[in-house]
Amino acid sequence: MPPTTPSIPPTTYELSHLQALEAEAIHVIREVAAEFERPVLLFSGGKDSAVMLHVGVKAFAPARLPFAVMHVDTGHNFPEVMAYRDRRVAELGLRLVVASVQDAIAEHRFDAVFGGARRDEEKARAKERMFSFRDDFGQWDPKNQRPELWNLYNGRHRQGEHIRVFPLSNWTELDIWQYIAAEQIDLPSIYLAHRRRVFERDGMLLAESDLVPLLPGEEVVERMVRFRTVGDATCTGAVESSADSVAAIIEETAVTRITERGATRADDRISEAGMEDRKREGYF
Repeated sequence: MPPTTPSIPPTTYELSHLQALEAEAIHVIREVAAEFERPVLLFSGGKDSAVMLHVGVKAFAPARLPFAVMHVDTGHNFPEVMAYRDRRVAELGLRLVVASVQDAIAEHRFDAVFGGARRDEEKARAKERMFSFRDDFGQWDPKNQRPELWNLYNGRHRQGEHIRVFPLSNWTELDIWQYIAAEQIDLPSIYLAHRRRVFERDGMLLAESDLVPLLPGEEVVERMVRFRTVGDATCTGAVESSADSVAAIIEETAVTRITERGATRADDRISEAGMEDRKREGYF
């Protein structure tokens, strides 16, 4: 019998869904590095900023990330998140700026500020462009944004104005967790289910803390919980969960119909347009 020729699989240049999202984010981050003089990357220690930092590091590897990272410190932080932030900054040899967004932009003259916001999180964020123009007061006007056709981004700005950049705009919460699993990204331990002393307020489970005094009738209990998002400890709630691994969180996230901000952020419940009002006033 004639010898058989081994079959060679055809070469394919198709990207997976996660690879396409990563490539888009890398493109945006590199565009900012090419167009702006003083970019900075917001790094709160939360899952979205951890993914954004990971993608940023990949964008310039093997060189070091060519700009600083900044943490907007409210003074109301979860200890686990602060420990994680400091550890990652040390591991990567990064320069960390700790300040409010407005103070840091003014002091360091940052002209582009990366944020980890996604369009699926909240209505106002769904209106954002990748490059979000802010005036010299840091204010956002949804009617004064630039078109972004064919992945072309306009970063032009006058002195005092700046651009806030959202490389993860097109990601979903499920995409974030699937990418964390694929890239084996380390996260603060409070994202995984654990036993914690909490109390219920306005339908949310807030962690027991010196920062949040109990109101009359509120009672602290111990529950198995995890945090879907981390931010200001005075307004960020936990959810009851037994998902103690990334794989279990992916399964849980796949069936949820409420965004993490909608489920666990009290500051988003002030009104239907609460986030949009704050963004107009300069909120990130």
